[in-house]
Amino acid sequence: MQPKSPVRVKICGITTPGDALLAVEAGADALGFIFYPKSPRYITPKEAGSILAQLPPFITTVGVFVDEKPKRVREITAEAGLNTVQLHGQESPAYCENMGKSVIKALRVRGEQDIAEMHAYNVSALLLDTYKKGALGGTGEVFDWDIAVKAVANGLKTPVILSGGLTPSNVSDAVKRVRPYAVDVSSGVESGPGVKDRDKVFAFVRAAKKL
Repeated sequence: MQPKSPVRVKICGITTPGDALLAVEAGADALGFIFYPKSPRYITPKEAGSILAQLPPFITTVGVFVDEKPKRVREITAEAGLNTVQLHGQESPAYCENMGKSVIKALRVRGEQDIAEMHAYNVSALLLDTYKKGALGGTGEVFDWDIAVKAVANGLKTPVILSGGLTPSNVSDAVKRVRPYAVDVSSGVESGPGVKDRDKVFAFVRAAKKL
């Protein structure tokens, strides 16, 4: 069952201590760190670990990986001190179940045909993102939220994290329509790739949580 508001908020693509503390100050529940070298928001395990050491307690920290070898995922997770793993590539249900850690599986939504795939994963949560050929996320584009609503109506029990094109101006409507477990944002609160905008971050959290 999807919980009622306030929805949880994850600010992804954190690259500096300042942005991490900004997100926490604004009221974010989770921070995402991207360990995919091709991403403009890429961060090294050492850099992430240094940021995590400065965070207050009770903040969930999420490592984002794309088709990485399981052994390497575990190594980076341990080195940085992360709570949760987010898998954003073509990882199979078996891969996810064998991680032995809290796992978020990201799925890029094209249409209702993707609902069956959502049911195939036994994970802590599903992050539903926008499908765009050649892109693995951070597109700044919205997908049809009604697909997420239909997935839950069709018996999806896994908590849903809504992502893809969310901004301070549309996140409140997204939460109202989908009633997700959490919302995830990166480019929608930035002044540039990997650079968070203070006003946008605060506005996003306020709108998402209806503060």
